Amino acid sequence: MSKDPRFPTSQDLVSQIRFDTNFGKVWMQEQRMLLIHSSLFLNLRNELTATIGEQRTRGLLMRLGFHSGWRDAELARKLRPELSTANAFAAGPQLAMIKGMVNVTPVRMDFDLDKGSFYGEFLWDSAFEADLQLTDGSRTQSPACWLLTGYASGFTTYYMGRHVLFREEECQACGDPGCRIVGRPAQEWDDPEELNRILQPDALAEELLSLQNQLSELQANQSNPYYPDELAVNSVGNSRSFRDAWKLLQKAANNDVSVLLQGETGVGKEVFARSLHLNSPRASNPFVAVNCACIPPDLIESELFGVEKGAFTGAHTSRPGRFERADGGTLFLDEVVELSPRAQATLLRVLQEGELERVGGTEPRKIDIRLVVATNENLEEAVKTGKFRADLFYRLNVYPVHIPSLRERRDDIPLLVEHFLNKFQAQYQKKIPGISDKARQALMEYDWPGNIRELENMVERGIILTDNNQLIDLDALCPTLGVSSQQNAEVTRRGHVQSSIFQNLGKPDPVCESMLDEGFEFDEFERRLISTAMQRAEGNVSQAARLLGLTRAKLAYRLEKLEATGAK
Repeated sequence: MSKDPRFPTSQDLVSQIRFDTNFGKVWMQEQRMLLIHSSLFLNLRNELTATIGEQRTRGLLMRLGFHSGWRDAELARKLRPELSTANAFAAGPQLAMIKGMVNVTPVRMDFDLDKGSFYGEFLWDSAFEADLQLTDGSRTQSPACWLLTGYASGFTTYYMGRHVLFREEECQACGDPGCRIVGRPAQEWDDPEELNRILQPDALAEELLSLQNQLSELQANQSNPYYPDELAVNSVGNSRSFRDAWKLLQKAANNDVSVLLQGETGVGKEVFARSLHLNSPRASNPFVAVNCACIPPDLIESELFGVEKGAFTGAHTSRPGRFERADGGTLFLDEVVELSPRAQATLLRVLQEGELERVGGTEPRKIDIRLVVATNENLEEAVKTGKFRADLFYRLNVYPVHIPSLRERRDDIPLLVEHFLNKFQAQYQKKIPGISDKARQALMEYDWPGNIRELENMVERGIILTDNNQLIDLDALCPTLGVSSQQNAEVTRRGHVQSSIFQNLGKPDPVCESMLDEGFEFDEFERRLISTAMQRAEGNVSQAARLLGLTRAKLAYRLEKLEATGAK
């Protein structure tokens, strides 16, 4: 901004900047600032454009700029209370220059606070957004200074007390010699609602959640390759404790009683719920599954019970909730204990009345569903602590079914391993005959805090790391399985016996002794040994594995670990 004797210098603004290096903070007056690379904005802009599109990215960046300009206007008013509005207004371009965003030259500025009239025209040189775009090696078809035009709009809106929108009439990123911006009250532009739309929070999260729900329902309603009973047996197990739970569930299949599934994380509660649905008269109707812990608390009611247009900011259309989508079928609510108190109250009313009202609506809608809920927490304890409503608990606890943990039915492990072997062999196009005896023993002794889901992940890992036509060994499944808690205790108790065994192994190796004397590090030795083998094998992993006495899969796994830790 060219120096003008009618306007104050920017020294009063610059003097407010303070670097507090002891605490890692930069201050301008009482506002914390950041000093970052401008190229980060280009990365952010490109990623946002690729993810949510150009129009939404433009709106987001203009909103950020608008709020930044508004905050700077508040700061300028505080620092220059005695100056006229015109003189104080000069702080906007000055602050933009101080921050390194753009070099500003005023062309024309006319305004009348009493009448609310405003016209501003400025030339920008070295606008950071235009420069970044050109540095990226491409010109654009439309103006690129989104954050900066938002900044000018926010700063001016604060001073004028009415919405003022700046637009870029010329932009260096489009091939123009410089950037030229023009600002007018929003109502004087050809699209008077443009600024209002920009300032509205984006409903992207809600739209993505809705699309995700629709996709989940499509997947859930596809024909299942298993018969109902096979789905439960093959996916969970066939032990006596499981069969007892399954028989209890089958007795509920032919009526509409609400079912409460209880069990630890990973025991297969959704598989039970889906099996119940497939064995019921509702099997041809929708099965809708909802994990209550995955939905933000402020959206849970609209997701479950639906929303009417205009019920809240971002509710641009009316849409049904999960209850309505499951009408005639089964609704499965997992982690029901995570429902907000208000959602719990609404759920209780829906269960008692058999009808609901959408958020923001007044029309009651009849609902015919079977409700299945699940939790890995003790609901009785949640009632005692006030986290869960007692009356809702009694309403849901009509037919509780406990799904035993995997450590309570270890006889199921061989059946489950076989099931997951078949699943992942097809997925990864491998032929694996089974697992080693040592691996099977370790699986039977493990405590399984993650239950069936953890076992499934282990088998998948074993399939990936094992060569075709080879048994999955213990290291490929999970190295930590090698020593169970009982074995750890046995190692401690028999430490002196092991010491005597090691004493009978013969004399120490001189090479190993020399390495230990030099401050030996096993990880570094392994890295150097693998590197030497790979160099001798000229990068051939299979040949290097033979030199080291390893399978190709084991060496590949170690190479991935070395790469992940930055080893060269």
